[in-house]
Amino acid sequence: MFNKNKFKASVIEVGLTICDIAKFLSINPATLYRKMNGTSDFTLNEIQMIKSKLSLDMEKVKEIFFA
Repeated sequence: MFNKNKFKASVIEVGLTICDIAKFLSINPATLYRKMNGTSDFTLNEIQMIKSKLSLDMEKVKEIFFA
């Protein structure tokens, strides 16, 4: 299960916004919000891109995407 609060905290921690992440992933912000709310799933590629952009370690990736 996706942990929206930890994701948002990680985004803010590096000085970005949800819209910045959507742009980085080349998706519409509404699509990202659907993924964050569990209506749609993150792809493995998107998770890897987010991991890189937010400089997340594997433990943090597990906490956010696989809680």
